Amino acid sequence: MKISARNALKGKVVDIAKGQIVAKVKVDVGGQFVTSLVSVEAIDDLDLKVGDEVSAIIKSTEVMLAK
Repeated sequence: MKISARNALKGKVVDIAKGQIVAKVKVDVGGQFVTSLVSVEAIDDLDLKVGDEVSAIIKSTEVMLAK
């Protein structure tokens, strides 16, 4: 698969919390965690499970910082 996004972080799925429509997926990226909200349908289509190696692909028009 080719993709135009250049911000891809490789990591491992450490938690999946499914709701009725949306799931929260927590990915360990070198000791830091990225959380993604995706549809339950997407989780099922990808057959995503805890322990799977994935790429967290970040596509955004802005990055906000707060202190």
